[in-house]
This record gives sequence, C-alpha cells and structure tokens, in this order.
Amino acid sequence: MKLNLGCGVDIRDGYINVDRMPLPGVDVVAELDDRDKVTLPFDDDSVDEFLAIDLVEHIAYPLPLFQELWRCAKPGAKFETAMPYGTSDDAWEDPTHVRPWYLGSWRYLANPIYYRADYAYTGDWAVREIVLDVPVDGTPDELMMQLMMLRNVAQRQYVTLEAVKPARPRDPSLLEPPTVLFRKVTT
Repeated sequence: MKLNLGCGVDIRDGYINVDRMPLPGVDVVAELDDRDKVTLPFDDDSVDEFLAIDLVEHIAYPLPLFQELWRCAKPGAKFETAMPYGTSDDAWEDPTHVRPWYLGSWRYLANPIYYRADYAYTGDWAVREIVLDVPVDGTPDELMMQLMMLRNVAQRQYVTLEAVKPARPRDPSLLEPPTVLFRKVTT
C-alpha cells in the first residue's frame, strides 16, 4: 500500500490519495495536522511507502503526524518528501508555510534523539538521504559551508526516511548521519 499524503489536486495512480479536503480524486479525507493526535484509517504495519510533496512545511504539529505514519508503516517503509529548504526564501514566502525544515530538522523524527526530553513521541524514522537543489557551483564541502552561512544556497530539498521497527532506544549514538547530495539546478 502506498499513500500520497496532502495530495491536493496531485492525484496519483497506484496510491491512496489522502487530503484534508474532499477534492476530486481524494480517496481518504483526514486531518494530518492535529496538536494531540493524528488518526488514519489504516492498520498497523500496513503501508509500504509514503509520498508527501510540499506537505510537511504546512504542518504545525509534525510529531503527531509522524507518530501515526510510523504506526501505519511496515518495517523499512519509505517516506519521501520534497519542499523548499529552510533558508530558501521559498520556505517563508508562502503564507501557508508554518515551519521551515533544515538538514538537522529531520533527525527529530528519530526516537534516539529524545534521550534528554520526552514529548511522548515514540516513532522512529531514519534519515537516509537528503538531496538539495543548488543554483551555484562548488565542491560538496564548499556548498555545505555556504549552506550553513548564507540564505538561498539550497532551493529545494528531497528527503528519504525509513521506518525503523522496532523503535531504537533513546541513545544518540544510534543516530546515523544521512547521505547529503547537492544537485545543480538552473533558475
């Protein structure tokens, strides 16, 4: 089973299209942004793949969403998303965007990061790969330095997460660094 989350009008064949609005082609209407609990009508360990294009930056309360997605995910299920990078003007120009996401933001979806805090989050997603669209040339080290210091170096990010089941213990030594790739784009 594959879910296209926050699909809007981007209805995809082979996916269950999920949105908060009952638009044409939407298969499941569900609220994905709830402070307390997100509930989806899918069994535990039943979803192979999640697609969330231009969704996550619209979610004010991501932990309840990713907790519920983790519940539904089969072990090893993939979550793929694309969105503006946090330091890109595109991340904030749209008034419906509620939070920017950066390279380090994704690790907060992993259970091991919560060794010093407890937000009642028990999901566990490993960050496998982050691809950043950049309009400038440079070596990966040069681009990483620019990314950390300047705005608009990366325009979009494409992130792949993997559901880790059972969840890892709350131990930061278990966090694995993701592969970060830069892709040159023309503007």
